[in-house]
Amino acid sequence: MIVSIQPSEISGTIHAPASKSAMQRACAAALIRNGITIIQNPGNSNDDKAAIGILKSFGCEITASSNELVINSSTAIHHSPFTIHDSPSTIHCGESGLGIRMFTPIAALSSNEIHIHGEGSLVSRPMSFFDEVLPLLKVKVKTNDGKLPFIIQGPLQPANITVDGSLSSQFLTGILMSYAAANATDVSVNVKDLKSKPYIDLTLQVMKDFGLNVPVNDEYRTFHFNHHPVNHQQPTINYTVEGDWSGGAFLLVAAAIAGHATVNGLMNASKQADKKIIDALIDAGAEVIVGDDNVEVKKGTLHPFEFDATDCPDLFPPLVALAANCKGVSSIRGLKRLKHKESDRGATLQEEFAKLNTSIQLNGDEMLVYGNEQMLVKNQVLNSHHDHRIAMACAVACLNADLEVVIHNADAVKKSYPDFWDHLKQLNAGLSLKPFTTDNTFRL
Repeated sequence: MIVSIQPSEISGTIHAPASKSAMQRACAAALIRNGITIIQNPGNSNDDKAAIGILKSFGCEITASSNELVINSSTAIHHSPFTIHDSPSTIHCGESGLGIRMFTPIAALSSNEIHIHGEGSLVSRPMSFFDEVLPLLKVKVKTNDGKLPFIIQGPLQPANITVDGSLSSQFLTGILMSYAAANATDVSVNVKDLKSKPYIDLTLQVMKDFGLNVPVNDEYRTFHFNHHPVNHQQPTINYTVEGDWSGGAFLLVAAAIAGHATVNGLMNASKQADKKIIDALIDAGAEVIVGDDNVEVKKGTLHPFEFDATDCPDLFPPLVALAANCKGVSSIRGLKRLKHKESDRGATLQEEFAKLNTSIQLNGDEMLVYGNEQMLVKNQVLNSHHDHRIAMACAVACLNADLEVVIHNADAVKKSYPDFWDHLKQLNAGLSLKPFTTDNTFRL
């Protein structure tokens, strides 16, 4: 799909999409517990659908109604000892990095041989963590030189281990979830160089909300599972998925660049790492009003800012869109976290924003963005590189462009935010969509 973006002044109120970080964790917790889970405000992104598909593969009964998802895991698991019965020979994780890193250790609780697959950029992302760690937990594992596809066979047996948290906190999320499922007692997971700590806070919060065995967190260095009994017998869990700060960040940046908007559903008390976008917007000069469950942003006189995105690397694309519209040089740290995303995001942002007369320098762990007061279009044809966050970053940046642009592979947004284009339209952004054609053109 191709989208054309016209320079626009946006205004209005929109509701943030459901957090796929919270939604996928809730799906994992629903699988682990033995009973009924009712999820309100479920997400509809491709990553969310992949998580639901995994639950169905393991035998969960799932019914959907208006803005509600009912999951019955009693048909999939039992707890004395914890096993997954009727487990599939194959599970598909789509293109979800969190999905494969979280559900692989949970699947390893089964004594059956399970093949794990993915698609798109996920097949090239490094997963050598499983080669190193799963054998320590008595799990047989065979990977494709540290990449997909995998073959695993458990059952996983919790033990004292040390894991490297420098590549992604999502691996740790999977280990903690699987230990909770196995009702681990008197064992510890030691972690070195943990990145994205707020995402672990979110994992622990979801585990608590679902009544799972939550480990004691010793300053993110050790997670100890104690002897406290776990109550898996709560008949029904009701869980509401909060709004997504990752997707909402693009709407907030769009307002800072090109007008005024209120985004509802963003909880000020959220554990989500990407809530830090508020700090960047304020530092850049936007007018920001934060409520308990909404954020209002108005365009101000924008100026360069400094920001450390080490713990929230998904903010790089909206931050670059913001920095590109600030006259001067902005510094964003945490660049090393971008290498293994849906694209090599540092290089991809550099390539696409060069078409908008915005120079980006990549220096070790720092990105320098040389912004202008307006996007001066040098090349009207941009490309998402099949990366959802690149598509959204280019779109919001170009609301303040001097010319109309088109973005190829715009349907990449379905991975995390399927309603993004509709939501921009509702904020009065000038855009139109067109299916991709063989002549590869969009008439401007």
